[in-house]
This record gives sequence, structure tokens and C-alpha cells, in this order.
Amino acid sequence: MPAYVVTLQCIDGPGIVRAASSAIVELGGNILENDQFTDPVTNQFCMRTRFETAIDDVDQVQQTLTRELGRFTPDLRIRPEEVRRRALIMVSKFDHCLADLLYRRDSGDLALDIVAVVSNHQDCAELATRYAVPFHELPVSPATREQSERELVALIEHYDVDFVVLARYMQVLSAQLCAQLGGKAINIHHSFLPGFKGARPYHQAYERGVKLIGATAHFVTVDLDEGPIIEQDVVRVSHARQPDELSALGRDIERNVLSRAVRLVSEDRVMLVGNRTVIFSQ
Repeated sequence: MPAYVVTLQCIDGPGIVRAASSAIVELGGNILENDQFTDPVTNQFCMRTRFETAIDDVDQVQQTLTRELGRFTPDLRIRPEEVRRRALIMVSKFDHCLADLLYRRDSGDLALDIVAVVSNHQDCAELATRYAVPFHELPVSPATREQSERELVALIEHYDVDFVVLARYMQVLSAQLCAQLGGKAINIHHSFLPGFKGARPYHQAYERGVKLIGATAHFVTVDLDEGPIIEQDVVRVSHARQPDELSALGRDIERNVLSRAVRLVSEDRVMLVGNRTVIFSQ
């Protein structure tokens, strides 16, 4: 039977779960998975429900749930599970995160459509072509940044993109674009935030004698590398590790952290509550 994924966010109060369940029962549905959480600071209620029903009509499902839940004025989103989220990947010269996402998509580990790759260099064009993904080069300089971002927005609209992934894209997005992509752009940062900023982070880590290195996937905001965190990981290292070895370990962590974050978002398991995220993991 067709399956649907429903996400809901609203001010907490009695009767929300009952209303959602009543709507699903009315649709002849069977709940396969359900997670809920109320944030104690904002009193925001978050819920993700996956259910199956013989009704293969998303409009009917939408109308029934909206009618039953309308009095709570929720942010309600419904997706047929078979409809994959659409992502545009941005990358510069480092290709390890892009290669990992493309491989996981092809192997079935990511239920995601990667609809385009955008880069400010040509280095990853061959990799994108190998996986039959359209590649667009948008060079960026102080003189061309504004035009490049306009072209990027046009590509996002053209490909009907659900979210953008910055897979080691080494350019800072403008405040206007960050606001436009609010909650829809994921970045991978080469540190367990907060941490070493700027260039050559693993050399900085080596010079400071760190014992842990890590990576953080977070939503992009105007404040550089300070957006709501989706996923993180670390690995313990010793004083004997050289910068090149730290970089290699770092690439592994970046790949894994970003792929986990992308999977969570593509399965509608991430909800934003202010500057924090609610993660409904499997």
C-alpha cells in the first residue's frame, strides 16, 4: 500500500496526537512509525508519522489531516514516501563528500535524487558526469559573486530543489542567499564545532596537539558556521599523528557525518526549533 510521511510542528496542547490519529484512521491508515517531542523552552510540539493506507491520493490525505488538525494551526507537511527529496550539491575542489553522496545514492543507501552539481571550479565535472548528474560551473570572484548567486537561485528553481548540500564548497554565501535558503541548506564543517576556523584546520589542530578531531553538519545561516547542528562525530588521535594523517581521518569523518545528515533531512527526520534541531532518528 502507499505510504506517507507526515511532519507536524505547532504549539503544544491536548488533543494533537488524537486528531492526527483520527485522521489516519478515517483514511483507513496503519501507523508504521511515530515520533514526537515537545521542546520545554519554546513549547513547540514536533511530530513525525509514517503510515500506510490504500488511498493513493496525496490531496485527499492532505485535506483529511488538515481538517482534523486545523484548530492547532500546525506547520503540516505531507510527502508520499515514494517521492524522493531533490538535492543540489555544491562543491569546490575537494571531492570526497560529493563522491560519497553519489555512491550512496546509486547503492540505495540514500533515498534521494541528486539533480545537479554546482561548483566554482571544473575539478569535479568528470565525477558528476560519471554518475550522470548535470554539472554547472559558476565561477566566483568579488566581481562576479552577485551574478553567480543569481544563477544559482535560477538553477535551484529550474531543478525544483528541496534542499542544497554544501559538500566542501569553499565559498561564503551572501547574507541574502543564506536567508533565502533558511532551513534548506546543509553545510559540512571540518571541525567538531566550535573549533578551528579558516584555512588548514588540521594543521592548526596538529600545532595545538589536539586529542580529538571531528566534523559537524549544520544548517547554513548568516552567522558563519554557527547554524543549527544536525549531526556530529569525532575520532580520538594521538600526538604521533601528522597533519596529512589527520586530514585523511578528517575526510572520513566528514563523509560519514554529511551522509548521515543528508539522510536525516531527506527522510524528513529533522525539525528546526529556533537555533536547535529535533532529530527523529531510526
